[in-house]
Parts: sequence; C-alpha cells; structure tokens
Amino acid sequence: MLAEIRIESLGAISAATAEFDRGLTVLTGETGAGKTMVVTGLHLLGGARADATKVRSGAQRAVVEGRFDTADLGEAVTGRIDDLLDSSGAERDDDGSVIAARSVTRDGPSRAYLGGRSVPAKSLSEFTGELLTLHGQNDQLRLMRPDHQRAALDHYAAVQAPLARYRAARETWLQAKRDLEDRRRRTRELAQEADRLQFALNEIDVVAPRPGEDVDLVDDIRRLSELDALRDAVQTARSALSGDGDISAAPDAFAVQAAASAVGQARTVLEGTDDSQLKALAEQLDSALAVLVDVSGELGRFISELPTDASTLETKLARQAELRTLTRKYAADIDGVLQWAGEAREQLGQLDVSEEALGSLERRVEELQAKVAAAAQDVSKARVKAARGLSKAVTAELSGLAMAGADFTIAVSPLLARADDTAPLPLPSGDTVHAGRDGVDAVEFGFSAHRGADILPLHKSASGGELSRVMLALEVVLAASTEGTTMVFDEVDAGVGGRAAVQIGRRLARLARTHQVIVVTHLPQVAAYADVHLVVESGPKSSRVVRLQDEDRVAELARMLAGLGETDSGRAHARELLDAARSDRESTA
Repeated sequence: MLAEIRIESLGAISAATAEFDRGLTVLTGETGAGKTMVVTGLHLLGGARADATKVRSGAQRAVVEGRFDTADLGEAVTGRIDDLLDSSGAERDDDGSVIAARSVTRDGPSRAYLGGRSVPAKSLSEFTGELLTLHGQNDQLRLMRPDHQRAALDHYAAVQAPLARYRAARETWLQAKRDLEDRRRRTRELAQEADRLQFALNEIDVVAPRPGEDVDLVDDIRRLSELDALRDAVQTARSALSGDGDISAAPDAFAVQAAASAVGQARTVLEGTDDSQLKALAEQLDSALAVLVDVSGELGRFISELPTDASTLETKLARQAELRTLTRKYAADIDGVLQWAGEAREQLGQLDVSEEALGSLERRVEELQAKVAAAAQDVSKARVKAARGLSKAVTAELSGLAMAGADFTIAVSPLLARADDTAPLPLPSGDTVHAGRDGVDAVEFGFSAHRGADILPLHKSASGGELSRVMLALEVVLAASTEGTTMVFDEVDAGVGGRAAVQIGRRLARLARTHQVIVVTHLPQVAAYADVHLVVESGPKSSRVVRLQDEDRVAELARMLAGLGETDSGRAHARELLDAARSDRESTA
C-alpha cells in the first residue's frame, strides 16, 4: 500500500506531506486548492510523461516521493517486485518499505529514483504498476475504447494462458506465411541465383584444384625457369665432394670419396690416441661422414628428378593460368576457392525452388493456420463465457449504485478481416477474421440506463455520471484479482449526486475492505464513508495537506454540503451524514 507521499513545488503545492492508512481515504478541498496535484504526483510515480508546466512558479523543479509498504501483497507480486528491485540495484528501507521518487525540472528532463537508485522511468512504472491502479475521468474516456474493453474482459476472464498459446502459434504461422510469400515472390530470382551457383561449381569442378596447388606451382615454375643454373650448381657441388670433375656416372658412395678419405684419415688419427676428448671428436667425424653421404645422395636424386623436357614448364604455366581463372572470380587463393565452393554447395541446397519444395511450405502454412484457428477459438470461448459472468456481475453492481433498471452487456463477436488485411485467418465457421495479437474477437460494452430501453454501445448510451458508475462497478467486480493493491479514483463521481452518491460511497467502502482506496471527491456523501479524511487547504502562498479529526471533519463536510460552512444546521447535517455512513458500514461489515 501507499504509506506516504511527499510533494514539493508541484502546481499549487509548495511543500506537503500526506500519510495514508489501509481502508478508504478521501481527499477533499476547495476547487483550485491542489487536490488533483496529489493524483498528478501519483501519476508521475507511475511513470507518466513529465510536464514541465506543472512545476510551481518560481521553482526550478518539482519532486514527488512515495513510500510503499509491500508486506500485505501476494507471494507472486512480492516476487516480481523483489526481482525488479534486484535488477535495478534498489534497496528497501530498514522497515521494509520502498521509496520511489520522480523529479521534474522546468527546462530539462525528468529523473526517476527507486530504492535510492536512479532508474529509467519505465522501471519506476513497472514497480508502481504492481501497486497502484489510477482512475480518473480520462480513464472513463479510455473505457469506451474497444481495446480497453477487451482488456477489462480479459482481466476478468483470466485468458493469459490460452492467449499466450495463441500468440505463440500466431507468430510461428505468420513467419511461415512470410517465408512462403517471399519464396513465391522471389522464385525467378532464386532460380537465377541457383543457376549462377551451379555454373560456378561446375567451373571449379572441371579445373579440380587441389588444396595448396597454386603455392606448389609457384615453386615448380621457379625451379623450371632456373633449370640450367640448378643443374650446374648440383654438379659443381658433387664434383667438390668427389674431387673428380666428371661425376655423371659415379655412384653416390664414390662421389664422396675424396672428401671422405680426408675425414677418414683424421678420424683414424684421433681414434689412435688415448685422450677421451680426442676420441669424442673422432665420433663427431663419424657423423660428418654420414652427412657427406646423405648430401651426396640427395644431390644425386635432385639432379635425376630435374625435367629434361622443356614442355614441362609450359604445362605448369598452363595449369597456373587455369587456377588463376578461379582465383580471379572466387577467392584470393585456391584454398579460398575450395572454401567458397563448399559454402556455395550448402547455399544451393537451401535454394530449392522446385514445385515440391513450394508445396511442402504451403502445407506447413496450412497446418500452422489450423493451429492458430484452434488456439483463437479457445480464447474466444473463454471470453464468451466470461462475458456472461462479467456483464451479470456489473449489472448487479449498478443496481446497488442507484441504477436498478440499468443493464450492462458484453458482446464478443468475430473481428472480420478487411479486403487488405495483413493477417486474414479462415475459421471452421466460414468467417475470415483478422488474427490480431490479442485474438480474433471484437469486444463491445453495451449499456441501457432504463429497463426496456434499447441497449446501445457504451460510448453512445452513457452520460458522464452513468459512465462513472459503470467504471466503478467494473472496478468492484474486477478487484478480486488485485487484492492488496492501492486504487486511486480522481473525481470519478463527477456528475453524480443524491442517492447515487451515497451508493458510490458505500461501494468504495466495500472495495476498501480488500484494497487501499484513495478518492479525490467533491461529494460529502462519499467523504462520509472514509476511514481517513485528508483536506487540501489553500494558503496565501501555497497549499498544504491536513488530516482531519472529529469536529474538523464535521466542518469540512458542512462546507461540502452546498457551502453551509460553520452554521449549526450545516454541522448538524454533516454529523447526520457521518452517523448514517458509520451505521451503514457497521451493518454491512
């Protein structure tokens, strides 16, 4: 519940603090004193758009701070609030309450705070949305809108689960439908793309490159271009090893004879000594002899593998030209070309533009469409059933609000698709409806103020005072699912008087048994039912909020009774009103 609100420099209020209790709290005062600024402050805490014109003249900013006690809320709501506080880094006060604040500057942006931390206004709205329900004359106007009427019915019907299933099925269906439409629209384009990829893959397959082949060719071509120089170098090296200028026919074992003879003599001399160090050097010369033999063998093989046909170079150059044709088109090197080919084959597999593929996708869309239609009908059935219960309950409430002959109805009908509908959904009934995010139903509140009169849409049949009572009746019926929250009514009793005003006070007192109810009112009949009576008093410089007790409350009610003020008759009438309200509450407790 809302435990306290503090307001600075908002409208007519320079600085004021109001404390609230459980039950019914009424807020009264002269016109222009600033009663509505309290509700404006609550709207700001609710995340409403900040209006710099509400900042009090002469001040640079307005501040609204609310203290909320969450001890009496249900486990689910408390859990959501705790999650929000944790994600925002907000903290509770020592007494477990949470402080929410909003500041509005005259020439700059607003700031929101929750639990001592600066947060986005949306986070503040999510927090207070769990705790506050605000109703004013603008809400009465919104009540006449179809989307708000559907939302009120859904609140009563508890269609969250079937509606969630419908939304999930609808999203899958729409995505598949978009894919099908895209496939149909792009059939020619996709076919051309498939042909282009297939042509490229055929070209690559004809050349049949090997990984790293382009790099190997560069080495081969460089070697062939320097063939004579390489042959001379090898022959010179082998001649040096053998000590013989003609080595063309000499086996490798003899090619190293001269060098090996010298090394062998040195090794023999060293091995003939008794010195361990020299013997170790002799062993190293053994390794040198092995290296000489290996090098000579490698030189022999190298020279034997050198091509003798001059056309080999031309063959290599021609192959290099083939590979360069691919690297010019598809990638920087052959490894890149092979990678591109792999990706192209995968993409080609997904570009199935055959009639079979199109038919398969069409069948999937039809299957998903049937699931959406079934889910939509589940939502519609829940709404139709709930509409009967809600209309009956609201009509009964209206009877208790001095509208015994009134009749309230709720019509749930298919929301038929238009010619240019973006999501037409055929139903088994034969209707083609618009599959909107909230279902396929049009919900319309009907109202008749007098028995026997035609029932017309609410926006055509209800006056301002009747609309106030319809909204209050709805809130009383819907309140069961929001037990423990704070409900704020800003002059929803406008246009009502006499016996109807008494009934509104009675219903608000009844609602306050399970909710904290705060009402801004001009009606003394409503104010008499309050558990707490606050008055906004206008002073020479600013307004203040005062909690009334006993005789002060009697005086305020007397003022509200047509301005009777301090007269004895006015006070007597006010006491009579208070006694009647108290007796009524006790008898219905």
